[in-house]
Amino acid sequence: METVQTAFWVVALLVVLALLFDFMNGFHDAANSIATVVSTGVLKPGQAVLFAAFFNFVAIFIFHLSVAATVGKGIVQPGIVDTHVVFGALVGAITWNLITWYYGIPSSSSHALIGGISGAVIAKAGTGALISAGILKTVAFIFVSPILGFLLGSLMMVAVAWIFRSFRPSRVDKWFRRLQLVSAGAYSLGHGGNDAQKTIGIIWMLLLATGYASSTDSSPPTWTIVCCYAAIGLGTMFGGWRIVKTMGQKITKLKPVGGFCAETGGAMTLFLATALGIPVSTTHTITGAIVGVGSTQRASAVRWGVAGNIVWAWILTIPASAFVAGVAYWVSFTLY
Repeated sequence: METVQTAFWVVALLVVLALLFDFMNGFHDAANSIATVVSTGVLKPGQAVLFAAFFNFVAIFIFHLSVAATVGKGIVQPGIVDTHVVFGALVGAITWNLITWYYGIPSSSSHALIGGISGAVIAKAGTGALISAGILKTVAFIFVSPILGFLLGSLMMVAVAWIFRSFRPSRVDKWFRRLQLVSAGAYSLGHGGNDAQKTIGIIWMLLLATGYASSTDSSPPTWTIVCCYAAIGLGTMFGGWRIVKTMGQKITKLKPVGGFCAETGGAMTLFLATALGIPVSTTHTITGAIVGVGSTQRASAVRWGVAGNIVWAWILTIPASAFVAGVAYWVSFTLY
């Protein structure tokens, strides 16, 4: 049985580790918010990350904590989570994020975290300890979010092309360079609103498990909310430039009008998922939207080989992070 003093320091260290994951989430997923606006030349890279980080944090005032509630209370059965489970989950998620960042692969930090939680919990208590409803809706959106992003992005592109069909291309380009600031801001809001809440959720899960929060509380402590939104914003400020190149140029060549349509379609998807309390992948969403925009021009405008490699990373994210998390749980439990 852990003493109160020891439990406090263990919890404090795990909170720091969770905030490190949150920072890495922003760093890893900065490309989701800024790749299109940088690749089209609307903003310089330094301007773009500051712009995105600002809207990441502003999301704190806009979105209800539905996603945090799903992660904190809707993934694992009560009484299962302990410090070893949280440690394993975070190590699994952080490890996968580092691997995919190094190779410039746009994978999902969200599903890395869900995979990490699942792997650590299964290592401790088996699959029965997971709440199937929470897991299933998260897994379902691995497929739903890119498809919805694809549909909304392509429909936006078709609609814009029809509305502005009689305008000079140079005039359309000028307008959408300005409008892309609006769409990039909206997408960054969605990114902050959905992704910061996942870390809020795992810290809330930790506090509930260690007695530093009550299960009767309707929301996590305010300090966790502020810290998580600040951490993801700081991570975005540093930008994962390896992934920006993949997202902004390697999938398809974007112009400001295409960037606007991709970001707007992606933002609509994120807003919907956050309202429903679903931890969705911002990476999957924007990738689907970019592919949708590119495919409206012609099928050959999309580099399907690059897109295929990204999909393989999506498929591997949950099992890979779950495996690492299970090993980390076992090491933590054995040594401590």
